[in-house]
Amino acid sequence: MRSPIQLQISCIIAGLVASISTAQVSIATFDIDATPPIGSELAYDPVIKHGEISIRCRGIAILGSGEPIVLCAIDWIGVANASHDFFREALAEAAMTSRERVAVHALHQHDAPRSDFSSEAIVQEMGIRNHGLFDSFYQRDVIRRAAQALKSALSEARLVTHYGWGSANVEGVVSNRRILGQDGKVRIMRFTTERNPLVRAEPIGVVDPEISLISFWNEETPVAVLSYFATHPQSYYRTGIPSPDFPGIARFLRGQGQPKALHVHFNGAGGNIGAGKYNDGNTENRILLAQRLADGMLAAWEGTQKSPLSPAEVDWQFEPVALPLAEHLNKKSLLEKIDTKSSDGFEAITQLAYLQRVKSGHKIDISSLNIGDTRVIHMPGELFVEYQLAAKAMRPDLQIAMAAYGDYGTAYIGTKISYSEGGYETSERATNVGPESEAVLMNVMRRLLEAK
Repeated sequence: MRSPIQLQISCIIAGLVASISTAQVSIATFDIDATPPIGSELAYDPVIKHGEISIRCRGIAILGSGEPIVLCAIDWIGVANASHDFFREALAEAAMTSRERVAVHALHQHDAPRSDFSSEAIVQEMGIRNHGLFDSFYQRDVIRRAAQALKSALSEARLVTHYGWGSANVEGVVSNRRILGQDGKVRIMRFTTERNPLVRAEPIGVVDPEISLISFWNEETPVAVLSYFATHPQSYYRTGIPSPDFPGIARFLRGQGQPKALHVHFNGAGGNIGAGKYNDGNTENRILLAQRLADGMLAAWEGTQKSPLSPAEVDWQFEPVALPLAEHLNKKSLLEKIDTKSSDGFEAITQLAYLQRVKSGHKIDISSLNIGDTRVIHMPGELFVEYQLAAKAMRPDLQIAMAAYGDYGTAYIGTKISYSEGGYETSERATNVGPESEAVLMNVMRRLLEAK
């Protein structure tokens, strides 16, 4: 229940949004430091010190075409289950919009926190000790500050007259992790760091080397740039130092190149692809990969084609879906794997959280941002790159980008055939959804792309 003062402030903000909306499209930008404090938990290790570059939470609100649309990207490994709901609801309230018109995506860096309020609730209910991994105090503060930054940004929203689209191939960064044998099964995994030169020499495999840029302009002045590229974003990790890794460095470089615009980067469908072919574990490779990604961003920027933008050309479509549960998710067996006296059973806790969430009837929103002849599809989990390629093939007449790593509760989402191929991503420890998910997601993508 909001107080009279809060309601008055909300009315003032709503009036500002409405006054902007009567003119034309406007963009509000927000950016906060999301670096966790020393002693708190990263995805795999506690924070022992801070490095030279912070991790960020940043995004935009699009005003002027119906209720505001909010897009947010954060340098965390994942935002799962109730955390994803809470994050979207906080931003929605700040922007005076509905949760369905908010997209929150992680970039999936590994020297970064994970957020899962549903798992935290299980830990608390079961009295599990040493559960710092799910301690949400710092995470809730980041979400609170992000919402406050967004609310403050609304009054400073900048009119935009044009939007731009640019794309380019990124060289020497991405390769497929799943190397198949002649029998069609995964013969070897090529993870982010691959020290075996014979494995690095294997073919690139199925990837999407294209980086896509959507930009918003006030005449000749850029206001915001959104970039989309699919890959596991690790060069090295488990350092105890929070890091945005090479995508964050590339984002920083482009921000220095175009300082008038906020650069927001999204990870595409990178579940089964990474830098393994080009990364032997040498720490110098972080800078090499960052520069190659930044070069791709620059090429896409230089190839940007601008078009006039009016409120009528901006639209938002969404559809809630229920993904089929993985067969191995069984409440009794998961409870048996959880050690209530230690932090053991981490995967079982997260899987139980997702199982309970689905059993409660919760669905995941799949959404599409439509800007002229450009579409951005917002997807959950560690999605295989084949979904991104399929979306582009469905509408070759459109310019399509994809942001994955939305609701992280699903964990990996493979293609139907991948569940029979073996490999890490579709193993019982790595995925919470079944092979039937492909048909569900392909159908909803098609419907969204065929909409207005």
